[in-house]
Amino acid sequence: MSRFPSYDGTNIEFRRLGAGRPLVCLPGGPGRAAEYLGGLAGSRQLIMPDTRGTGASANAADPATYRCDRLVQDVEALRSHLGLETIDLLGHSAAGDLAELYAAAYPERLDHLVLLTPALRAVGMEMSDEEQRAAMERRSGEPWCAGAMAAVEKADAGDDSAETRYGYMPFFYGRWDQGAQAHARVGISERSRAVRAGYAADGAFHPEATRAALDKLAAPTLIYVGELDIGPTADLAARAARLFPHCEVVMQPGAAHFPWLDDPAWFAAAINSFLG
Repeated sequence: MSRFPSYDGTNIEFRRLGAGRPLVCLPGGPGRAAEYLGGLAGSRQLIMPDTRGTGASANAADPATYRCDRLVQDVEALRSHLGLETIDLLGHSAAGDLAELYAAAYPERLDHLVLLTPALRAVGMEMSDEEQRAAMERRSGEPWCAGAMAAVEKADAGDDSAETRYGYMPFFYGRWDQGAQAHARVGISERSRAVRAGYAADGAFHPEATRAALDKLAAPTLIYVGELDIGPTADLAARAARLFPHCEVVMQPGAAHFPWLDDPAWFAAAINSFLG
């Protein structure tokens, strides 16, 4: 682990994994420690920061800095700390929003942008309840589906317990095997409740302004989705791709929200092909 003080003095910890040109990988959740990204395969050195308030990073003195748009400055502070003029950036899941906001604020600092099974709230694109329910029903033949749907109902009713969150996690994996069950607990901590609460707080997202800024983005962009994911679906990714001037969409067959676990070789080949 390495550490650096961010713009306001908050200590941010990050991991380095592998060798080669750096790929900065932002973890999702929000509030999940970056260790769950450790299985990302490829020919790059992975730089994986823990979001402030999660993992090995320090808590923020000001909880307002957990807001997604404020976290952009932590990403920029990391780039500066690494001594890189430009970066390749990957944002997974909820961190798709963070990567989109960074791209809008610092387009000149990006060589490539990878939005990996991303949230798209920052650009004003979210799945409707009906679309998400339809995506869940595609897994109705799975033996775990009834229990996972019951957990979804509890969550919709306001139950934010760790047990309930774990209960619906099968929807996020192409295979709910022992490896997936273990992975679903990696990087999870009740400590991150403040981050989850503050990430999308009022003022975090201004989609029209973000879309206008991204319309001028020169960096090649990849939106990567899993065929079985419940969000984003391939259809939503295709619509979102129109917001980026140089964007392609890849859908990995048989994969869900963590596609590198479902077929590591397929995932690595696709990512390496895009990054070059």
